[in-house]
Amino acid sequence: MSAGETLVQVRNLSVAFGKGDSRALAVDHVSFRIERGETVALVGESGSGKTVSALSILRLLPYPAASHPSGEIFFEGANLLELPEARMRKIRGDRISIIFQEPMTSLNPLHTIERQVGEVLKLHRGMDDASARKRVIELLAKVGIRDPEKRLGAYPHELSGGQRQRVMIAMALANEPDLLIADEPTTALDVTIQAQILELLSDLQKEMGMAMLLITHDLGIVRKMAERVYVMKDGQIVEQGQMEAVFTEPQHAYTRHLINAEPKGDPPKEDRGRPVVLSTEDLRVWFPIKSGLLKRTVDHVKAVDGLTLELRAGQTVGVVGESGSGKTTLGLALLRLISSKGPIAYVGRRIDGLTQKEMRPLRREMQIVFQDPYGSLSPRLSIGQIIEEGLVIQQPELDYDARRRRVADALREVGLDPEAQDRYPHEFSGGQRQRIAIARAMVLEPKFVMLDEPTSALDMSVQAQIVDLLRDLQKKRDLAYLFISHDLKVVRALCNYVIVMRNGKVVEEGPADVVFSTPREEYTRALLAAAFDLTVKHGAVLAS
Repeated sequence: MSAGETLVQVRNLSVAFGKGDSRALAVDHVSFRIERGETVALVGESGSGKTVSALSILRLLPYPAASHPSGEIFFEGANLLELPEARMRKIRGDRISIIFQEPMTSLNPLHTIERQVGEVLKLHRGMDDASARKRVIELLAKVGIRDPEKRLGAYPHELSGGQRQRVMIAMALANEPDLLIADEPTTALDVTIQAQILELLSDLQKEMGMAMLLITHDLGIVRKMAERVYVMKDGQIVEQGQMEAVFTEPQHAYTRHLINAEPKGDPPKEDRGRPVVLSTEDLRVWFPIKSGLLKRTVDHVKAVDGLTLELRAGQTVGVVGESGSGKTTLGLALLRLISSKGPIAYVGRRIDGLTQKEMRPLRREMQIVFQDPYGSLSPRLSIGQIIEEGLVIQQPELDYDARRRRVADALREVGLDPEAQDRYPHEFSGGQRQRIAIARAMVLEPKFVMLDEPTSALDMSVQAQIVDLLRDLQKKRDLAYLFISHDLKVVRALCNYVIVMRNGKVVEEGPADVVFSTPREEYTRALLAAAFDLTVKHGAVLAS
């Protein structure tokens, strides 16, 4: 098949879940095509039907709960929906491969990297152990894994997020497929790692001449990677066209909404005259490395090493850096949830020497919002029970009716229906669950809130909504925020002071507008370049 010829043709595809009259359409008469060697993007928010459409190509949906009321998917003249399962097994992982969104859950935790990548080669190419091992080393080197021979015996949990994603790419490309389906391949990664993975995919695509179906909600990635775009909403394609045309002259209101969904607005003005809520000086969090029969301490992992910070009422300090830089460890230490060394003062009172019992009354005023709202909300408790839990512990004098009223007020404040408090977390979208997590923190009327990557798992438009909500709550309640993130676009919209961390140390800090416009350090410039697709010359940021 020559370049420019259609490789995959999807016609009037529908996907339903359920049985009989209770079936619900997740995809409704969708049509798109992918030509050899090109990159096509399926764009839309969570629940739009992107992944379901892509998984239909490989018939990886949970049949028979899933079904196709209509549609055809042609690959080199054959309708994939009608092929026997034995034929499909020969196509999956060989002619058509897929990279899933979360590599930690898609890699087998019990098998080594060599076994998982080698399995694809043995199954489809019939390679023996020695040949497969040689090819695995070549693949790992090609996707940028250093010292690949030493990584063959490693398990997924021993690798970083970026390394795990590289292993997934090596596995997907092992048999040089005609089509690679990349399902949100960089969502869970830091901005610099994200840029590396995208560049790697682009280089490998050119080298192998393969087509790519890119599934994402991040329009910045689409602009860098795709040639044609299909925009999905509520299971239907609402707009399609060449990438440049869709971005410069979007025809559909939903496309315009996605393009304009980046977090906007200005952070609070820096005011050094505001009272200090939380401060620390030369804070250290060192984890011992023990070795030998007697488990003696031979060294330390310096997760936070000599950090000084001052956080004032109504202000937001952003802590940025890649995974493993010490951001979350810093926040947990300030909240006294892990051991640390160095003075920590809350509203002028030293708290680093307090016992957990002595800290308990202060917990009401020092709250946290976690990264993953689904993981941080108990699936067995109703929304009302989740939000009132802090009230039960901190304000036992409140009766049931008083707690219900407080929960209703908190839900109303974060933009949710107070009547929803008897429902459960799984009944809400990701953005709604994060609003619930924020309500749980706000119901206790805190003075300080640690926000640990609160928008990283959300769609772009939902991110913007959560940023607006956090900004409104801060202004209304005069809250002090410690905002931990690797997403510099969100940091720019919310934080008036920024601390850049790397390997436990502060590499740069200062007012946000100064750090973003004239970064001093090479590491900060690399973060900015990856996040905003910028070039940085002589310390000044320039649009590329």
